[in-house]
Amino acid sequence: MRILVVEDSDDLRETLRLGLQDQGYAVDATGDGEEGWWYSSSNPYDLLILDLMLPKLSGLEILRRLRTSGNNSPVLLLTARDGVDDRVKGLDLGADDYLTKPFAAAELLARVRALVRRGHQSRPPVITIGDLSIDTNARQVTRGGRSLALAPREYALLVYLGLRTGEVVTRNDLWEHLYAFEEEASSNVVEANVARLRRKLGPPDAPALLHTRRGFGYILSATEPAP
Repeated sequence: MRILVVEDSDDLRETLRLGLQDQGYAVDATGDGEEGWWYSSSNPYDLLILDLMLPKLSGLEILRRLRTSGNNSPVLLLTARDGVDDRVKGLDLGADDYLTKPFAAAELLARVRALVRRGHQSRPPVITIGDLSIDTNARQVTRGGRSLALAPREYALLVYLGLRTGEVVTRNDLWEHLYAFEEEASSNVVEANVARLRRKLGPPDAPALLHTRRGFGYILSATEPAP
């Protein structure tokens, strides 16, 4: 999952960036409103976290432009405790949720998980594909009752595919949603992560869940997809 953080407090922005990365998210971050608009209008995001008070361009203006342009990516607003009017304006403009500062990291992460799911057709917290279970709240993955130990990137890859169960997901789509702007990622890196995830979803004698459609991409499905 790829998230954009637009927050002008250096300390808070860095805290958010590191905290989200620790949870396996790819994160782009800036403290500048105009740069935030460029990021958000030029790249696909599973969630945007916008502070309202930003230099050059406010969070409300970024939100207004996004919704006017037809961008419906989930937006979480960060607001001051006394900014009731701004919160109302933000919700009226199409924000999905808001948090007042200061806030607990656990609450932020819970809201992030809920909004990411909402952006993918309101999937439930536990995604089930055959005997595979992905608990997005507990960040636990089991298959046939056996716990799987996944690296953060492998987990993020599995969740993204799980949120689009049964759909063909292209390599480019995976690159855009799993890697931050400043990261260098090639199709080989994506394929390597897919290969590692496929091995961990084993054993080899178990029914395959992660399928490759050659020339198209990947499908997470309990049944073999039609060619």
